[in-house]
Amino acid sequence: MQRAVFLDRDGVLIEDRHYLHRVEAVVFTAGMFAGLKQLASAGFQLFIVTNQSGVGRGYFTMTDVEKVHAHITTELQRHGIMLKKIYVAPEAPEQPSYGRKPSPRFLFDARDEFGLNLAKSFMIGDKWIDLECGWNAGVQKSILVRTGYGRETEQKHVAQLHQATVVDDLAAAAGWILGQN
Repeated sequence: MQRAVFLDRDGVLIEDRHYLHRVEAVVFTAGMFAGLKQLASAGFQLFIVTNQSGVGRGYFTMTDVEKVHAHITTELQRHGIMLKKIYVAPEAPEQPSYGRKPSPRFLFDARDEFGLNLAKSFMIGDKWIDLECGWNAGVQKSILVRTGYGRETEQKHVAQLHQATVVDDLAAAAGWILGQN
């Protein structure tokens, strides 16, 4: 069974720009390419799991999201990094949703589709719901990065973070994961 790293998009892979939906607004976080390349080289399958409530709120369309994802995928490929799949929950928080985080549904789908061992996999995010998604799916560890909303999340949930690992950024998360395996 394969190991995987599940990644939140905004605030982890790219800078969080309020309801980002234009390719020209994409800015990759520092060290992201190096961190993902290390994880991929170590045999981890890479997935994005993202809530894009701007679609459900009517701010932009799924076509806009797909254009951003095509750009991210192309840039990752230019660095020799392949994503297995991108899972998107386009609903607003108050709308019924199949996979909106903190639901673990997309991680279960990836497990079933790609033969993953979730107990040997990791979730990396900058929000509490990202950590919960990983915990709900039974991953080995949920990792909070201090990029995006991560510092705010760390301060707000300091008493509950004993279950998580907290690091500065995606490159540090990759280093921590590789140190465990």
